[in-house]
Amino acid sequence: MTKELEGAGSGTVTHPKDYHDPPPAPLFDPAELSKWSFYRAVIAEFVATLLFLYVTVLSVIGYKTQIDPTLNGSECGGVGFLGIAWAFGGMIFVLVYCTAGISGGHINPAVTFGLFLARKVSLIRAIAYMVAQCLGAICGCGLVKAFQKSHYNRYGGGANTLSTGYSKGTGLGAEIVGTFVLVYTVFSATDPKRNARDSHVPVLAPLPIGFAVFVVHLATIPVTGTGINPARSFGAAVMYNNEKAWDDHWIFWVGPFVGAAIAAIYHQYVLRAHGAKALGSFRSSSHL
Repeated sequence: MTKELEGAGSGTVTHPKDYHDPPPAPLFDPAELSKWSFYRAVIAEFVATLLFLYVTVLSVIGYKTQIDPTLNGSECGGVGFLGIAWAFGGMIFVLVYCTAGISGGHINPAVTFGLFLARKVSLIRAIAYMVAQCLGAICGCGLVKAFQKSHYNRYGGGANTLSTGYSKGTGLGAEIVGTFVLVYTVFSATDPKRNARDSHVPVLAPLPIGFAVFVVHLATIPVTGTGINPARSFGAAVMYNNEKAWDDHWIFWVGPFVGAAIAAIYHQYVLRAHGAKALGSFRSSSHL
């Protein structure tokens, strides 16, 4: 099979193109509803988000138990913010690795929203994924609450809240920037050019995505507890169902969706220059 040539038929110098940009996903694709692969992907998103919330929220509750002075705990006795960040980043790495070939391994409505804006998934699939992710998050937190009800209610249910001393604007900004880092990493790690260049390293995509979640948690746990995933925040808030958990809950939806949108626009129309290519105004250099 011959490689696709850039600039073919335009009178310009051609260069081998060893990757293929998939065509944009249709906005509406009712045919998906008749395919088992669609429902299999939705189930995979549900189960992955359930497992994600189960492990991570249980880690948060366990950490707070370890440092509770009434239980003879100490600040040095728990896993700390570093351990919590590893729990979140490590689980994303594992789950993206497991589900990438089935559903794409979104496990986050903000990631799904960003990929939808970039026309990587259809509207029907995006909505189905988001619903499955939110339901999975509720069930994951429900398992934690069922196993450790007294600890769950006592230590806040792992719900995201704005920390004392920070304004709503600061919390919103932290969620926007944090989600931008995550979704930008997702686009970069799954870019067809990178996949072609690094195809000999199959674990490469899940690894930077997991690390992105890890480093963002290190930076923003003190501010908002780190949402960057509306399903994670929603599931914990529903199961904890405390007024404090709902007070600034909008931050954990607006921030991630805005951050995801900015990341999608930046990657697709600035780095990949898709809009300019469509207009034929210029052609990117072959080495980009």
